Amino acid sequence: MATFTLIHGGGGSAWDWHLVGPELQRLGHEAVAVDLPIEDETAGWQAYGDTVHAALGTGHNIVVGHSLGGFTAPLACERASVAKLILLAGMIPGPGELFSDWWTNVRYPGADGQDDDEIFYEDVPEALADEAKRRSRNESSRALGEPWPLASWPDTPTAYLLCRDDRMFPPTWARAHARDRLGVEADEIDGGHYITLSRPHELAARLDAYSRPAL
Repeated sequence: MATFTLIHGGGGSAWDWHLVGPELQRLGHEAVAVDLPIEDETAGWQAYGDTVHAALGTGHNIVVGHSLGGFTAPLACERASVAKLILLAGMIPGPGELFSDWWTNVRYPGADGQDDDEIFYEDVPEALADEAKRRSRNESSRALGEPWPLASWPDTPTAYLLCRDDRMFPPTWARAHARDRLGVEADEIDGGHYITLSRPHELAARLDAYSRPAL
């Protein structure tokens, strides 16, 4: 059994994982979704890391960062025992990098000609998409204006899981991003960027597989 600490993406909340958490519990794990202090203008990366650290268990910890949550997930690995770090359609920061510089530094191709519904909710059931938009929060914390604080990527074994139908971070770009920043080959799963809502059962099964020893 593992304890999964689940980190939402930009503008999101713990609610984004409300369908995945019960699926992980059904598979025998503990699952804790965190609410990052994204609306607190005084909150920097230290506060983000504190939030995740407080949610960690004492046993087999697996930290999952979705999208912008990729900036926060590694921070937990410097302060506690984490068995696995999983970036789900994640942004991979570099030492000292600013959020505003990341897009140019990683040669992000953009998503021209698509609105938010097409980018984020294309495969999400309409009622869930409407609720996600209603719950969206303003990303106004100090963290996004601070250099990313780690001097290097943590030693924690890290996997990158891209979504094959992702319109925010297209698969071709995401594969290159994982290679360039982490030197790893990305794993893949069907679904769009908001896979936590569109395919919670399939995502939980894949996360469960990461918790098991390699054969």
